[in-house]
Amino acid sequence: MPPVARLLAKRLGTSLLVLVGVSMLIFAIARIIPGDPARIALGPNASVEQVAQMRERLHLDDALVVQYAYFVRDVFRGDLGISLYTNRPVTTDIAQFLPATLELILVAGLMMVAIGLPLGVMAARWRGTWADHAIRLVTLLGVSAPSFVWAVILMLCFAYFLPLFPIAGRIADSYTIAPVTGFLTIDTLLAGNLSAFANAAWHIVLPAFALALSGIGQAARLTRANMVETYEKPYIEMAQSYGFAEGRIARRWAFRPSLIPSLTIIGLDFAAMLGNAFLVEAVFAWPGLSRYGVAVILRKDLNAIVGTVLIISALFLIVNVVVDLLIALINPRIRLSQRAG
Repeated sequence: MPPVARLLAKRLGTSLLVLVGVSMLIFAIARIIPGDPARIALGPNASVEQVAQMRERLHLDDALVVQYAYFVRDVFRGDLGISLYTNRPVTTDIAQFLPATLELILVAGLMMVAIGLPLGVMAARWRGTWADHAIRLVTLLGVSAPSFVWAVILMLCFAYFLPLFPIAGRIADSYTIAPVTGFLTIDTLLAGNLSAFANAAWHIVLPAFALALSGIGQAARLTRANMVETYEKPYIEMAQSYGFAEGRIARRWAFRPSLIPSLTIIGLDFAAMLGNAFLVEAVFAWPGLSRYGVAVILRKDLNAIVGTVLIISALFLIVNVVVDLLIALINPRIRLSQRAG
């Protein structure tokens, strides 16, 4: 088996075990926390008989092991149950809200890579200069505050005081776009409506940038630190003694070895956005899965809670597997260690 395929098989096996463990943990926690889900779903005016029927429908009177067995059976059927919050299948809710969150974090991830890595390269190349100090200060500010704080600051600055960006939502109400993929930037292009595409892209800038700022700071600072260390290697000194241009040295010989630890952090930050997005979505009224997850937690909607956490956990694990494969492709030592193993 090729080394990368062997690595993929190991990571997928480990991820599957982790996902099973997460499902068991969140399933137990969702049923242990105080409050009767049936009473919460039906409201205070429901009769005792109605509550008893709802508890029987949700198997809440059975042992926890039996409840989990019912859950596993339904999962293999592609059924995550009915949401008590929306009164719709949880899979339908996830299909509606997940694309909005994925679109947000994908744009934020692109910003993190497109801004954070070049800032780190520039700071390392011009280390010790005013540009280096300025970049380090800006990135420190990005790391020091959580995403929801930046969301509020950006909204006040660029949507309220300077009304350059829209304040909430994914697209203006004047546009009606038929959902195809759920990604508005893609659906507007599929519809051939460039004006709607520009409007959707304009709506996503502020929430995505707020979500990405911490990751931008992390990527820039780590890239700079690794590149500064790489600049002290003998082969860099040899390249400088041969008279190669500093830009070529930075891009070709200093940046690539420094990319591996930066890529690991970027992958972790990207995956963490799935959990951190709920505050940004709340500030910008972004109709995503994270915001939906908070709503179902407050209403103790058992099926929706477990389904949402499972989807977020699965996406987190997928991102980590992809990062591991990218690192293996970049670093030949990992491929060789897989072959040796």
